[in-house]
Amino acid sequence: MSLYVDVEKTLGAFRLSTRFEAENEVMGILGASGCGKSMTLKCIAGIMKPDRGKIVLDGRTLFDSEKNIDLPPQKRHVGLLFQNYALFPNMTVDKNLMTGLRSANLDKRKAKEAVVEMTKRFYLTGLEKHRPSQLSGGQQQRTALARILLTRPRLLMLDEPFSALDEYLRWKVEMELMDILKEFGVTTLFVSHSRDEIYRICQRACVMDQGRSTPVVPVKTMFEEPGTMAACMLSGCKNYSAASRISDEDGQETESTWIYAGDWGVKLDCGRQVPEDTAYVGVRSHYIHIFSEEESKRVNVMECRICRIVEDVFNMVVMVSSVKAPSHSSNPQLRLEMPKERWEAYARQGRHKVGDKIRIWIDPHDLLVLR
Repeated sequence: MSLYVDVEKTLGAFRLSTRFEAENEVMGILGASGCGKSMTLKCIAGIMKPDRGKIVLDGRTLFDSEKNIDLPPQKRHVGLLFQNYALFPNMTVDKNLMTGLRSANLDKRKAKEAVVEMTKRFYLTGLEKHRPSQLSGGQQQRTALARILLTRPRLLMLDEPFSALDEYLRWKVEMELMDILKEFGVTTLFVSHSRDEIYRICQRACVMDQGRSTPVVPVKTMFEEPGTMAACMLSGCKNYSAASRISDEDGQETESTWIYAGDWGVKLDCGRQVPEDTAYVGVRSHYIHIFSEEESKRVNVMECRICRIVEDVFNMVVMVSSVKAPSHSSNPQLRLEMPKERWEAYARQGRHKVGDKIRIWIDPHDLLVLR
């Protein structure tokens, strides 16, 4: 099952321009609130009409502005799970499920058999006469998914399905959802602002920023090589600086592996050729290491001053500021995260208080070169 989307939509001052393809996979769309994720799903579902573009599902055109094609939602065979699940509050579980068969033209016996089978597969047996208000968040989600899958959609779209759940229930429901998606094998678009959900659930993903989508890439590539500043921040990176490419030690500009991180006031070796359009550099918190006196051959060593120490549940978070940061820098600080025992081993050396100087180092291949 394949999906092709290339649409534009202007709504007030906001402009959506998104393009991607998905096929036999769970594809993620990662973005902050208000970036156009839900609008994209509504355009695919036929709830909202794009101004321009084309949407094709399994070779069947759902929307084409040039050919004046715009199929109504009920003819698109697309299932959209809203954030609040959109169950009918006055209906029981079995009646909610039955609404998913309205367009199937089944006789009552076959429709009831289909509902009973789906009830079993989604672990809803015994809850058939319960209304949504009597169900847990996970049970509501399973009911909503079962109702959608009864329609046999060619495409399943999930719009931040865990946003209304608390932390414990979110994890439990997520595990259940992953099993369901694997069992049914339908092409799925999974929209979220959580980088962790995207990483665990999706095979490939794109980032949406201010209405524009980036190219779809494997999820691991998105986190290891985010490419843009927006993708880097959305993927959870908390350390970044404005940066520019500089000549290497031999003065060969075209083969330079060096950048100048302006906010930190340091020159860094990236261990690979730096593109000309580089505008930022980033590094994830757990890839910043404390420099010891025995490590004289390390590269990318920075002298910093401890600004703050925060004890997290399992890790220590240490905020430091580069001593070479220029006075006009708006972002001189870096965030380190490490297991408590590692920080305690360093602290035993007597350098662990706010205001103390500390040296850190970053492996060249852990630096994220960004546009």
